[in-house]
Amino acid sequence: MLLIGATTETRAQFGPQKDMDTKYATELIQPGTSAPDFKLKTPEGKNFLFSKWAKGKTVVLDFWASWCPDCRKDAPEVVRMYQTYRQKGIEFIGISMDTDVEAWKKAIEKYGIEYPQVSELKKFKETDIAKAYGVKWIPSMVVVGPDGQVKLSTVLTYKVDKYLRELTGGVWTHHNNGEHVSIDGDHGKLAAIIQKPELQPGEKCPMVIMCHGFSGRKEGALFELIADSLQSHGIASIRFDFNGHGDSEGEFKDMTVPNEIEDAKHVVSYVRDLRYVSDLAIIGHSQGGVVAAMTAGQLSEELDGPAFKAVALMAPAAVLRDDAIRGNTMGKNYDPLDPPEYVELFGGLKLGSDYIRTAFSLPIYETAAKYQGPALIIHGNADRVVPYTYGERFHQIWPGSEYVLQEYFDHGFAQNVYRSTDIVTQFLISRLSH
Repeated sequence: MLLIGATTETRAQFGPQKDMDTKYATELIQPGTSAPDFKLKTPEGKNFLFSKWAKGKTVVLDFWASWCPDCRKDAPEVVRMYQTYRQKGIEFIGISMDTDVEAWKKAIEKYGIEYPQVSELKKFKETDIAKAYGVKWIPSMVVVGPDGQVKLSTVLTYKVDKYLRELTGGVWTHHNNGEHVSIDGDHGKLAAIIQKPELQPGEKCPMVIMCHGFSGRKEGALFELIADSLQSHGIASIRFDFNGHGDSEGEFKDMTVPNEIEDAKHVVSYVRDLRYVSDLAIIGHSQGGVVAAMTAGQLSEELDGPAFKAVALMAPAAVLRDDAIRGNTMGKNYDPLDPPEYVELFGGLKLGSDYIRTAFSLPIYETAAKYQGPALIIHGNADRVVPYTYGERFHQIWPGSEYVLQEYFDHGFAQNVYRSTDIVTQFLISRLSH
């Protein structure tokens, strides 16, 4: 499934997705349980009473050890979470399974850990705290609410981040905020939404163009979260439906990657004519990532220089060419050398023969390589629709690009869409806020 909004179809195709909690968190203390109190010592040997310190607070308990490879790998992310959420009243405490106090202290210093640390300085399996909380695996994390009740327990950092994000900022809800506009596209009118900051007369701002995935549309958490955040930082955005999608004109069976590139170019031309727009950037998810990359390449060749101030690709679906060559798209088989008029996909969608023919020989990377400006590629290593190696390839053809591989994340970044969109937003802000 090459779109953010196809979670149900993706699950139907690939089966239920299990995570590491089903194996490593089976005995971990469960939500709704009263968090056991404990009195442990800090690295300096001082007593620390949890109930006294944590009273009335939301607290994250981070079970870890300096000798644990997975803990060391997760440490920078836990530190980032602490720095993010301490500003919103969330406290963290590290509960170490170290036996060597000096090794423990060195790890605290190495990773810049500023939140309180305590330990029994006993072997993991012998600690009372591990038994009390059912910790059989580290790293493990437990969130305790102001009422002293466990709210979340997991071995997966991204679950804690998502919980805290929604606790402090609310759960994302769909909206249609912005100016609705119509743009001439390759196969009729394109429906688009522009979100922009309040501008003074004559003031300009950057604009980000957003390209959705196969059978997707402009609405949804992925792009709306980015658009909202950009707007709050003085950056405009435009998200639109490709031909044959959403509210735009055209038939889905007439859609091809090349005519989606033409749609994107029409949007670029439209935006360039807006008097309040200064710099441009383009982003795309899945097939939209391919469209964004190839559009950037084609326009850069025409301009003899980078056509955008920044390009961001989210799980770019360059696999679509290999799918066409194999004669299998979304699990539907066909003869790629003599495709039928259309291939019927899920939900009654019809994939036209022109899509297959053009995808068969689509010069994705060769075209994208003509753009050599700032770029970000973000992919999940649990993406079973578009393997992360396709994202790596873009990173290779763009030597100066940034590449973020999110562990355990799927094609739609469903594990924690807030974190994925934050990464993209921060990249765009860094490149456009000058």
